[in-house]
Amino acid sequence: MIPVRGFEARRVVVLGLGRSGLAAARALAAGGAEVLAWDDGAPARERGEAEGLSLHDLTRREAFEGVAAMIVSPGIPHLYPAPNPHVARAMDEGVPVDNDVGLFFRSLGDPEWERYDLAPRVVAITGSNGKSTTAALVHHCLVAAGRESQLAGNIGRGVLDIDEPGDGGVVVLELSSYQIDLARALTPDVAVFTNLSPDHLDRHGGYGGYFAAKRRLFAEGGPDRAVIGIDEPEGRYVANQLAEGPGDDRVIRVSLTRPAGGPGWSVSVKKGFLAETRKARQVASVDLRGIRGLPGAHNHQNAASAWGALRALGLGPREIEAGLASFEGLPHRSQVVGERGGVVFVNDSKATNAASAARALEAFSRIRWIVGGQMKDGGLGDIGPGRGNVVKAYVIGREAEAVALMLGGLDHEIAGDMATAVARAAAEAGPGETVLLAPGGASFDHYDNFERRGAHFVAEVKKALGASSET
Repeated sequence: MIPVRGFEARRVVVLGLGRSGLAAARALAAGGAEVLAWDDGAPARERGEAEGLSLHDLTRREAFEGVAAMIVSPGIPHLYPAPNPHVARAMDEGVPVDNDVGLFFRSLGDPEWERYDLAPRVVAITGSNGKSTTAALVHHCLVAAGRESQLAGNIGRGVLDIDEPGDGGVVVLELSSYQIDLARALTPDVAVFTNLSPDHLDRHGGYGGYFAAKRRLFAEGGPDRAVIGIDEPEGRYVANQLAEGPGDDRVIRVSLTRPAGGPGWSVSVKKGFLAETRKARQVASVDLRGIRGLPGAHNHQNAASAWGALRALGLGPREIEAGLASFEGLPHRSQVVGERGGVVFVNDSKATNAASAARALEAFSRIRWIVGGQMKDGGLGDIGPGRGNVVKAYVIGREAEAVALMLGGLDHEIAGDMATAVARAAAEAGPGETVLLAPGGASFDHYDNFERRGAHFVAEVKKALGASSET
């Protein structure tokens, strides 16, 4: 655990008693704070009491008397679409509002670090798509190279729940816009911006607010090195804001659409080949096409972002290449879960928006596409060149008929539920085809989260493969 500093013997309210809230409460207590816990849900309050936390009813008139700060869990809105009433009241009372990420950066560095020969470093990764895979890939390559690394944030453990890093240790954080937006301290050594596409727009008051939340990691943090995907105008803007000139190698530009080169530091991927250039000279290259854990252009972008971060940490090209080759991918993200008679079954349940679904469709040829869920603003939009890879779509979810209309002229059927979709796709698929779950929408119409949706897909695939083996 990372004990929180700066609140010794002071009263701090923790609002929201999920994973991050409970970790924040423990870390605050370890640092000597008087922790007052609250959650509007009775089951969460019971969990807090079971951990020995003192519940503090925020609906009482005197609830904020003597309170030094309020720590808010990421899922609780503080501004859009409307602030949580407790957060609004804290702001009205002048009580500083922060979150666990802000506490982490506030508390990680201290004078005791002088004992280290090499101070620990933090890599913080954000973006709309690919940040989980990029973070996991950075962590995997560090461990494969024999370096100390911990994975935390929006993936792995809570940011305050990790161990104190050792000499030269690295903390790899995946950070969502929710986590970045409210943090009062953001000081990573290396910050990564993968890409941007519309998501969480209601939470941020529109696309500009969503981008502004992501940008805070770079504008507020002032990282020593920034790895920036520049295939969207927002990424180019961030890179331009950080660089002092074309040759400023504090910014590593990542692209799938622009050729490597120029006076600065860049990592590009073209037709599956990654190239790193510095000062107009290629210094490393690797063929990504045969790495099963990184299929498709979207995963090649993740690999390029991870490559930039790892190079900024001092790893050599051959160390990184070996780590990439042994990476097996993450569950629910282009995860191969079965194979039969030349048909591959792929779970990409994390494709919760149109952009990520479009990238998944580009990664495979001859696809039987399981699509549907709770659509976000814009629906499926333009799914791009991957449309040509779809043999047939199988539409699931409560909005199945509406989603079917978004498919235009694609051959499709309304399956309704996961079991029917998998069974139909498996029965109709032939050698060389891929049965792909890439829903393009959130899971909340039928599932608690995308993990449960992906797990259901995997279970139905196992049923389909088992039934086939018995016939």
